[in-house]
Formats: sequence, C-alpha cells, structure tokens
Amino acid sequence: MHAPRSEDPGPAGGLARVTAVRSVTAAAAGRARAKRARVVERDDWIAHEEPLSIRVDGRPLGVVMRTPGHDLELVRGLLFAEGILERADDVAAIAHCRELPPRTPESWRADASDNVVLVTLARRRRTVRRRAWTASTSCGVCGRATIDELRAVAPPVKGDLAVDVELLLELPDRLREAQHGFARTGGLHAAGLFDGRGKLLVAREDVGRHNAVDKVVGAALLHRLMPLSNCILQVSGRTSFEIVQKARRAGIPIVCAVSAPSTLAIELARDGGQTLCGFARGRSLNVYCGEARVRVRAGAAAPPAAAPAAPSPAARRRPPARPRRSGRSGRR
Repeated sequence: MHAPRSEDPGPAGGLARVTAVRSVTAAAAGRARAKRARVVERDDWIAHEEPLSIRVDGRPLGVVMRTPGHDLELVRGLLFAEGILERADDVAAIAHCRELPPRTPESWRADASDNVVLVTLARRRRTVRRRAWTASTSCGVCGRATIDELRAVAPPVKGDLAVDVELLLELPDRLREAQHGFARTGGLHAAGLFDGRGKLLVAREDVGRHNAVDKVVGAALLHRLMPLSNCILQVSGRTSFEIVQKARRAGIPIVCAVSAPSTLAIELARDGGQTLCGFARGRSLNVYCGEARVRVRAGAAAPPAAAPAAPSPAARRRPPARPRRSGRSGRR
C-alpha cells in the first residue's frame, strides 16, 4: 500500500499565520518577588481556523470550522462518514467555489473562494439530507438524531490484523515527526494512517481532531485504498465517539491515541469489533477492547486491558502532600 498524494495540498503556511502577541512572565514568588513581571512584544505562529461551507448538488449541507488545507479531502471524508458517499466514484466533481457574486467586496474574494466547496454527486445512493448545523472544532457529528443512526452506516470491521505492542508504542513518535504545524504552533491535532508494519501512509493536521481524521479518510477514499482493514489509526489527542465511528466506517480495526477514550468510544469500538488503545506514551499503553489484535512477546508484561486508566499527566506530576508546620500559613 502506497502513501497517497493530496489533491489539494493548499498554500504554504495554510496551517498557521503570524500574529503579534504579548508574552508575559509573572514575577517569581519568594525571595525573587520583588522582581517585576517581564513583558516581551513578539510575533508568534498561531493555528489557522476558518469556516468552510459545503454545498452538495447545489444545496447547502453545512459549515465546518477547520484549518485550511486539504479541504477537498476533508469534505470527502466527512461525506463518507455521513453515509452520503460509499466510494470515490460517487463524486462526479469537487472543487472550491470560484464564481462569486458581482458585488462581492474585493477584500472578501480570496477567502470566500477558498472557504466554499462545491460537490456534485455521480450516484445518489441516498437522499442527501439538508442538515442545519455548524460543526465546531470539538464536535464532529452534531445534529444527528440517534446513536443507532450512526451505527447503521458503520458496520463492524473485518480483517485479522494483529500487531506487536512495541509497534503501537512507536506510532505516536512517528506521527509527531509529521506534525509540522504542531511543531510551529502547538495548537493543532493530528491523525495518521499506518499500515500493519508501521509505515506512515498519510498524516493530516487540523484544529479539530475529527477534521484531521476526515482528511485522512478522505485521502484514502480518493486513492481507492478502502476498506482500510489492514491499517491503524493513530491520533494525537483523546478518542471520542466520533473518531471511533469514522474509523469504523472506513474499516480501520485498530485505533490508538496518546490520551483517554470516552465511555461511548469504548462502547462503539467493542460493538464494532475494533481494538481501542489509549495513553500510548513512553513504554506503556492501555487496551480497552479488542486485545486479541495486540501481540505481546513472551516475557514481556501485557498492557492493561481495561480501566482503571493510566493516571493523567497532572496526577503523575503531583507531589505527595506535606504536613503543615505550626506557625506557617501552608502556602508555597
């Protein structure tokens, strides 16, 4: 399986923009309290976020808040997750809108043309429902009626993929190497699609974790790699229900994250026969369901198979409480 190329890589610097900021360092406590706070004026790279309007067969479908770049992959992945697309051939045409009303202000033209995507369907397997929604960067499928409706378009995954736990533990670092936007801004999520040997096929970044997954799935759909029954999805943050649903819809059997899953994500993964891992950091991870796909070599300690989850980073760093001494306020 070869790594797909993007059909719309977007302009250089689309992931971030330079913004003037005021960096403030608070005065230190204790003996150094007499020193004043330090204020420095400088430029900084900030993650880019703009609305993207999606129109299908001439009808508005919705607005997504996203990081510009790979927009056409994002739209393909989103329409696939929603059940509007089944395969790459379901799209007859897709492009950014270049035809603007005559009276559009000149200052709006560049953003308006890049923030509207038009889709023409080749096959109408389902009636496209007009959804009055605006998907924020933290919610991927707001507005759908029920969980059962989501499950209806995402059947259980198939395939016998199994990988060594050591490989899963290497994926976060491999994905981080491809997170150029995050390295610059510290404000972008990422999703990476890996094959069963740990080769990175495609990585995408976005302010929305679910958008990054849609971009990855959209790239796979475009290049006819579906179903992804021999692939692993690695995400940079927590795992929500929406991410598991999108992976399940694409046939991805293993989903791994550096942070925690939600209860509904675990429930959906278990229902769909997926393997769901979390807190993949350093030399350990948690396996919440589908542990049969995670191989552990003889003599190695098996990863935890269920809750209680690994403690949060804040809990790990918290020092033990010290007894207060008499005559002290206890404040440090």
